Amino acid sequence: MPHSLSALALAATATPAAAQTADDLTRSIEADRDIVVTASRTDRDRDEIGQSVTVITAQEIEARQSQAVVDLLRTVPGVTFTRNGGVGSAAGLNIRGAETDQNVVLIDGVKINDPSGVGGGFNFGNLLVGNIRRIEVVRGSQSVLWGSQAIGGVVNLLTAPPTDALGVNARAEYGWRDTAQAVANVSGSFGPVAASAGAGWFRTDGISSFSEARGGLERDGYEQFGANAKLLVTLTDTLSLDLRGYHADSTVDADGFAPPSFAFGDTRETATTRETIGYAGINLSLLGGRFRNRLAFAYTRTDRDGFDPAGSPQVTFEAEGENERFEYQGILDLDDAISATFGAETERSRFAAASFGGPPDIADVRITSFYGEATVKPFAGLALTGGVRHDDHETFGSATTFAASGAYSPNDGATLIRASYGEGFRAPSLYQLFSIYGNRTLDAERSESFDAGVTQRLLGDTLELAATWFRRDTRNQIDFVFCPPAATTGICVDRPFGTYDNIRLTDAEGVELALTMRPTSAFTLMGQYSFIDATNRATGLALARRPRETFSVVADYAFAFGLDLGATLAHVGDSFDDGGNLNRLDGYVLADIRAAIALTDAIELYGRVENLFDERYETVRLYGTPGRAAYAGVRLAM
Repeated sequence: MPHSLSALALAATATPAAAQTADDLTRSIEADRDIVVTASRTDRDRDEIGQSVTVITAQEIEARQSQAVVDLLRTVPGVTFTRNGGVGSAAGLNIRGAETDQNVVLIDGVKINDPSGVGGGFNFGNLLVGNIRRIEVVRGSQSVLWGSQAIGGVVNLLTAPPTDALGVNARAEYGWRDTAQAVANVSGSFGPVAASAGAGWFRTDGISSFSEARGGLERDGYEQFGANAKLLVTLTDTLSLDLRGYHADSTVDADGFAPPSFAFGDTRETATTRETIGYAGINLSLLGGRFRNRLAFAYTRTDRDGFDPAGSPQVTFEAEGENERFEYQGILDLDDAISATFGAETERSRFAAASFGGPPDIADVRITSFYGEATVKPFAGLALTGGVRHDDHETFGSATTFAASGAYSPNDGATLIRASYGEGFRAPSLYQLFSIYGNRTLDAERSESFDAGVTQRLLGDTLELAATWFRRDTRNQIDFVFCPPAATTGICVDRPFGTYDNIRLTDAEGVELALTMRPTSAFTLMGQYSFIDATNRATGLALARRPRETFSVVADYAFAFGLDLGATLAHVGDSFDDGGNLNRLDGYVLADIRAAIALTDAIELYGRVENLFDERYETVRLYGTPGRAAYAGVRLAM
C-alpha cells in the first residue's frame, strides 16, 4: 500500500465548458504536482503556469481519509465553504471571496454546474470523495478558457484513470452515528481498450440541520449511491474514442420553517438529487503528435425534488436542469517554444422548476463560444501566455474576455516568479431570467482579477515557500430586489414578489502564504495562511459568510514498519451571516487526527477522529455542524 507521505502544496447558469482528453487527464493524475491540466486545458509543467494553482494528489486524498470533498478543500489557500448541516446538506464554495455560483466545477474536465439552481451554481453537498484521485484548484477569473461562471476560479475533480495492468481498489468504513461507506474501483487494459469503473455507497444518521446546540433534536440522515466510468478505445496510432460517465443519487433529510410559527426548526422534510454526466469524444493526433484535436459531446442533467410529509401538497419543489454541449478543441505545438490552444463550443441549457404544485417555469437558452490561447517561451525559464474568448448568449448578448499570464524562473525552478491577469463573466441563470422573479433584461456579471506571487524552493524539494497577492473587482453583480406591492415606476412594475437586477459592485483583495516542508522522506508538513478582504463597494461592508482569515496545517509521518500518522489543524476566522453585518459567525478551530497501518502489501487498516476537541461552530447561522466523530475502515489495493 502507498504510505501517507504527501501534503498539499501551492503552485503558484448554464454555459459552455470543456473537457480535456483522456491522455491529458491520466498524465495529470500520474504526474503528482509537477503537471497541471486545468490552468491551460492541456497538460503543462507547473513552472510554466502564471496562475495560482493548488493540487491535491491521490496520495494526500488517501492519507486525509475525508468523506466529503469540501473537507479536503478547506486547507486550500483562498478557499472557504459553507454548509447547511452535516454531510449531504447544501454546501457552497467561495474562492477568494467570490460568490458560490461564480465558480466552474468539473468532473474529469466536464462542467457540472446545475442550470436549474437559482444562480446556476454547483451544490458541493452531494460531492463525496468516492473514487476521486486528484483535485486541481485554479484561483482567479478564468473565463477565457472556461467560460461563464469562472469569476472566482475553477475546481477540477479527476476520478480513477484506466491502468495498463488490472487494478482493484476498495475500501469500507464505519463510525459515528451509524455512518457507513463502501467504495470500489476496477481498472485495466484489454488490447486496444483501457477502462476504469467504480461505485460507492454512503449512509449516515447525521446531525440535526437545525443546530443541536440551539435545540435541534431530530437527526437528519443522508444516503448516496454513486458510480463512475472511463473507457478509452485506441482505434489507430492517431485516433481514439473517449467515453466517460458519472452518476450520483442522493437523499438527505432537512429542517425547515413549519407552521404555525414558521420559525426554523426540526421538520421531516427530505430532498433528493440525481446528477448524471455523459461524455463522448473523438481524439485525432496529426503532424506527428504536434496537432491534437478533440471533437466531443457532453451531457449533464440534475434532477432535484423536495418532500414534506406534513405539508399540503407534500411535494415542495421539483427542478430539472440539463446541458447539451458540442465542442471542438485543438492544440498545436508549432515548435518547442510556441504552442496554441483554441476551440469552439455551443451549448443548449434547459431548466424546469415548480414549487408546491404550481405551474412550472420552463425555459432554455443557447450560448456559442470561440476561444484561443497562445504560449510563448522566448528563452529558458520564461513562459508567457495570452488568450481571448468571445461568447454569444441569445438573451443578454455577447461577452468578450481576455487573459494574460507569465511565469519566470532564473534558476531552473528553484525560484518561480509568476503573475496573471484574467477576466471573468457569469451569464444570468435561467432562473434569474425566466422564473416568476425573472428579468430578461439582465446583463452578465463581469470581473477583472490580478495576482502576483513568488515560490521559492530551498535544499532541493526539502522546503518550499510561496506568497501571492491578489485582487478582483466584480461589476453588474446580480441581486434580488424586494418590490413594494403597488409599484408604478421602475423595475418593480408588475413585480409584487420582487425580481433580479444588476445592482452590486464587489471587490476582494488579499494574500495567500504557503509552506511545504519535507525534511525527511517520511515526514511532510504543509501550512497555509490566507487573508481575504471581500466587500460590497456600495456599502463598504463585508460580504456575507466570508471569513477574512484562514489558517491550516497538514502533517503526515510514515514509519518504516508500515504505520502512518497524520493530523490536520484548520482555523477559520470570524464572519457575518448577512450582508448588513448584523449577525456575527464566530471563528473556529478544527483538529483531526488519523492513522493507518499496512497489514500486507495489499491490505491496510485506517482510522481517524474528526473535530477532536468537539468544537461548536456554525458556517450558516442556526445550522448545525458535526461534533467529535471517530471512524475506522479497511482498504484494499491489488
